[in-house]
Amino acid sequence: MMCLDAMELEHNGTPTCRDSLAPATALTATVEQPHIRQGTPAFRRAVVALFMAGFATFGVLYCVQALLPGFSHHFGVSAANSALALSVSTGVLAVAMLGAGILSDRVGRRPVMVASLLVSSLLILATAMVDDWNTLLVLRALLGVSLSGVPAVAMTWLVEEMDSRALGLAMGLYIGGNAVGGMSGRLIAGVVADHGGWRAGIGVVGVIALLATFALWTQLPASRHFRARHAEPARLPARFGGVFGDVALPWLFACGFLLLGVFVTVYNYLGYHLMAPPYGLSQTVVGLIFIVYLVGSFSSAWMGQLANRLGRGPVLTLSFTLMVGGVLLLMLPWLWTMALGIAVVTFGFFGGHSVASSWVGVRAGALRAEASALYLLSYYLGSSLLGALGGVFYTRWGWIGVCGYVLVLTLAGVGAAWQVWRHLQATSDVQAAVGR
Repeated sequence: MMCLDAMELEHNGTPTCRDSLAPATALTATVEQPHIRQGTPAFRRAVVALFMAGFATFGVLYCVQALLPGFSHHFGVSAANSALALSVSTGVLAVAMLGAGILSDRVGRRPVMVASLLVSSLLILATAMVDDWNTLLVLRALLGVSLSGVPAVAMTWLVEEMDSRALGLAMGLYIGGNAVGGMSGRLIAGVVADHGGWRAGIGVVGVIALLATFALWTQLPASRHFRARHAEPARLPARFGGVFGDVALPWLFACGFLLLGVFVTVYNYLGYHLMAPPYGLSQTVVGLIFIVYLVGSFSSAWMGQLANRLGRGPVLTLSFTLMVGGVLLLMLPWLWTMALGIAVVTFGFFGGHSVASSWVGVRAGALRAEASALYLLSYYLGSSLLGALGGVFYTRWGWIGVCGYVLVLTLAGVGAAWQVWRHLQATSDVQAAVGR
């Protein structure tokens, strides 16, 4: 017999009926919640909320990149030390994302994302008020921890809650928010700083992040398909170790490491170069350089389609080769060649990241989650380590030193992409031989 007050939902959402003899599967089917479909009010609320969350996350993370020369002037630190304002955040973020995903498995996706963005908004506002360089770096390190809850969880929420036919558009809009946020954070902070100082630049970005937090909290629908689960620490080493059983995946991790390392290094120190003689450009003009990020929106989609026709190996190698050409253009002394060079580097970077990150998921199979986590770890460590090291080259040899440094890194990327391509061809040959 069934009664309305006999049925309960346990804390993990599993339906139970204490007095009923009906099969559990029947009850599950009765209370199963539909996934979010494209065109519904819930879909619109979800994509707006996550677009704003991605926008704020990457705006808060990268807004300091446009302010590095201002930090050097205000705090009296070198270019290498100034770059730590970004490097400490991305380095800590790389590691913290692993823990954020595990935490969301326990307490839920939505609470982790909302808390993550709220704390990050408060930390970036606090950063605008400090007057000690070491304190600023501590706050930026804490920001790396707090920010980890959005990129580590948002895609999982989408996969769990979206209807399969709506997932592609929803995921694309979220990633679009990431790219637009990264560009806008740099641009807004740079332009505002030119008129009101670096504190004002960071403060405006912090206020935008607070508004985005409110949008995420009020608009993101509650999770319907989340099932709390406990981590099994004893199994984690074996699962992560299993990823390295594929000979191509470590080379893809190296590609991610080099891609973001080169990209961040170029943008970190280009502002120093263009604001110094003989160019003497203003902070506003330097900030406008980040509009070239829009090239990446086209590059990601176009290079992905090209990879479907020509294969991922050739296109990933092409991406690094384009970046080599862009770096060579950046070494020339004319502003128009540098503008073209930064556009080519940006095009190659976004195309390469799109191909490499998707290839990781295809190669990893059942270990997709672990492989993706290791790729992101390598990716953000590239920003942290290689971006900071680039400051040493700038301090000692100026812009030419930076260009020589990233040229070596991009050539190494060509080699890493070729290694992935070679292993893919070897695998295909073996599969063909087995088929015969």
